[in-house]
Amino acid sequence: MEETIRLATSELEDLARVLREAGYCVNLADANATMLFSRLPGEADTEMFLRWKVYTGSNFSEAHEGTNGLGTCLAEQKPILVHRDEHFREQWGIFSCAVTPLFDQAGRIAGAVNITSCRDDLSRAAHQLALAITMQATRRIEGAIFRDHFRNAWIATVPGDGGSVLLAYDDDRRVVGACRSARALLGLTDGLIASGIDLSRYIKFDRHTARDEGDIVQLRRADGSPLGQGQIAPPQRARPLTKRRDPPVNRFDALHRLAGGDPGLVRSVKRLKRIGDHNLPVLLQGETGVGKDVFARAIHAASNRARNNYVALNCAAMPESLIDAELFGYEAGAFTGARRDGSKGLIVQADGGTLFLDEIGDMPIALQTRLLRVLENREVWPLGALKPVAVDIRLISATHRDLGRMAEEGTFRADLYFRLRGLAVRLPALRERADRDDIIRQIAREEAPSCRLSDQAWSQLAAYPYPGNMRQLRHVLRLAGCTAENGVITDADLDLPPFGGRAEPDLGAAERATIVEALRKHGGRVTEAARALKLSRATLYRRIKQLKIDTAQ
Repeated sequence: MEETIRLATSELEDLARVLREAGYCVNLADANATMLFSRLPGEADTEMFLRWKVYTGSNFSEAHEGTNGLGTCLAEQKPILVHRDEHFREQWGIFSCAVTPLFDQAGRIAGAVNITSCRDDLSRAAHQLALAITMQATRRIEGAIFRDHFRNAWIATVPGDGGSVLLAYDDDRRVVGACRSARALLGLTDGLIASGIDLSRYIKFDRHTARDEGDIVQLRRADGSPLGQGQIAPPQRARPLTKRRDPPVNRFDALHRLAGGDPGLVRSVKRLKRIGDHNLPVLLQGETGVGKDVFARAIHAASNRARNNYVALNCAAMPESLIDAELFGYEAGAFTGARRDGSKGLIVQADGGTLFLDEIGDMPIALQTRLLRVLENREVWPLGALKPVAVDIRLISATHRDLGRMAEEGTFRADLYFRLRGLAVRLPALRERADRDDIIRQIAREEAPSCRLSDQAWSQLAAYPYPGNMRQLRHVLRLAGCTAENGVITDADLDLPPFGGRAEPDLGAAERATIVEALRKHGGRVTEAARALKLSRATLYRRIKQLKIDTAQ
């Protein structure tokens, strides 16, 4: 399943970000119902999932657990919602599980995408909406699996209500592959495909040659009845190596796509290309939701470390007590509760590859000192270890804070700041981008491929300031694609809350005001305020200190 996990990871990470605030964990399981990939939500819910073993390595087959979301979905091979006491075992009655089966390029069951929540304040209807979002994410993963498998073939794509219909064919226009929906709609079987059936039975080309990317095709059943209109994409065949062994021409494609038509980002990508294979640290700066993790992955993919691990840690989401062990690792028996065989730590896991530290501004000062030592000596001392471990990593860090000002104020180590700032790249907010309209159109095509925008919906989308940036835009359009009627997104489908802030909100001031208000409501009791804000106490204490909030107010 390694290749499937690789192709699915980006989509699963996005799904986890969208559903995190609703308390959902996100899992990818194999066809035997064993969880192979997990992303857990906030700290309070995470403790519940860990206690009940809803994490990577657990098996939820129907044979072992009776009726449950994951096992029953795989047995039925269709999307399913199992809500609280609908589970066979009473112990799972605290959970609601929405699961979608995942099919491979030949329409065979390959696994399932599961989301689970232990929130008791969410209705069945709310879980149904989350299931619809999960179904869309799963269809996109299936598309990625199909395109990767048939990367040496031509691919015709026709959008449909149940996900895109995908047909792969060779230079002689013989069908070589069909996704599950294509097989169902067109009556294609493995036998027909193996026989080299002529593509003309199913596809009508608008032009005689139809050899260019984006050319229009008409999909039809074998009896000639129309099914829809789509486009073709050419093979992604590997180019033969020259004697100079030039790097692949498309290694920077992802960065170019992310830069779009924004002049500032285009300049930054040019600089990144010049340092692509040099071991210089990169500091990404920008508001929450602008896509810092996506940009970091593109930098890794464009480097000579692309074949090695990309390892990410969100310093703000991890309790302070756990960051040390997660980042630097530990030996067996290093502390109470440690794993029997110890842990390598994320820095060692990233050896030869890239380590991405998101929200680096939230890293405690003591750990900043240890990280600086790693960068200077190129070695890690795991907790309880008798000798260091040599590492070769490229560090990419990201923050929405002003690290320079924090360094001046003493809340962030100045020497570490200058080590991280090998090349600083500012990712502009969505409202600032020169190509904002193009981005909105592109994300609408990705998140709601079978829908079109009404004039009123477009006017709202184009005028809104997007305080949550790309993440908010994707969430809004993904939800709109689920609720739109007759394939038309109207202004009523857009969940765009009023935003009366300045054009460029002071996120630090907004956070400070939110924390002060929570403390006021709970009489200065940090534990209760942390619970209301869905933060760990350690994180809230750290933010109180950094923002210089007087808890006695």
